[in-house]
Amino acid sequence: MAAVDVAGEFETIQRLFAPLAHPEWGRGLRDDVAVVPSKPGHDLVVTKDVLVEGVHFLPTDPLDTVARKLLRVNLSDLAAKGAEPFGYLLACHWSERCGWPERMTFVDGLRADQKAFGVALLGGDTVVTPGPASFSITLLGWTPRGRTVGRGGARVDDLVFVTGSIGDGWLGLQAAQNKLSLQPDRVAALLEQYRTPTPRVEFSAAIRDFASASIDVSDGLVADLGHLAETSGVRVEIDLETVPRSAAAQAWYDGRVDEQAALESLATGGDDYEIAFTARAADEAALRREAERRHLRLTRIGRVVAGQGIVARFGGQPIPIDRPGFTHG
Repeated sequence: MAAVDVAGEFETIQRLFAPLAHPEWGRGLRDDVAVVPSKPGHDLVVTKDVLVEGVHFLPTDPLDTVARKLLRVNLSDLAAKGAEPFGYLLACHWSERCGWPERMTFVDGLRADQKAFGVALLGGDTVVTPGPASFSITLLGWTPRGRTVGRGGARVDDLVFVTGSIGDGWLGLQAAQNKLSLQPDRVAALLEQYRTPTPRVEFSAAIRDFASASIDVSDGLVADLGHLAETSGVRVEIDLETVPRSAAAQAWYDGRVDEQAALESLATGGDDYEIAFTARAADEAALRREAERRHLRLTRIGRVVAGQGIVARFGGQPIPIDRPGFTHG
């Protein structure tokens, strides 16, 4: 890790981060590099995401949940590619409010999820900034050679599926901002999903075996399927009524007067980190068996047709969606 603030930086590295490092590849975080051996017959798959205070998490969010979300959003990217994660590089831009207790809390979150997901720290950088805190992970994984699933493989007549439920991330943000009127247990469930989303790593092998194209739902289901459609050169059609909702999201939806607008909000809000993918109709039964084995909800929400772009339907009719999802500046 590069030197910036000698006293604070190296104490932080050796006392907090060195215990998280891979015992061999990370070199005890006492070198400028990590050395990762190649895995014969496999491709190296790399992803990177950044979380910025005030943009991707609230200043009031506990830093252990920020650390866990940071790791999980990267894990979600690899899961959607059918990849097996093994290690990561970390960059911490501590704000002035991030003293030693806050840094320890952040590391506690990383430690818990390293154990849960079987990954290890390989190196990175840590600095202090006068601005808002931000954190970034570069996550590395492997897939069998030539088996990485991209956005560009969707074919006409494929079916469109999504794991889990959609809309909890967006609703969880509303809950964190005290904008929801729901039962406390519903609010707690949405807050948990917003702060610590569940990456579908257990489904990555099924994605690798059956998906023709795949993407994780970060910017919003409509927006991300639009990216997939554009890269594949096809048209994706989805029925908003079929988009899966959790019990908490259903409770919120039941209180809406405008059902179409409510479904649009859930399908465009983002921060869900589920996997949206396309696959042959002939593989649907096998996919459902794989999902059932993992106790994972899997929902067919549409199909791939000739044409371009993304079409969302409500009541069987296409509807205009002005803002399909979150966009970064």
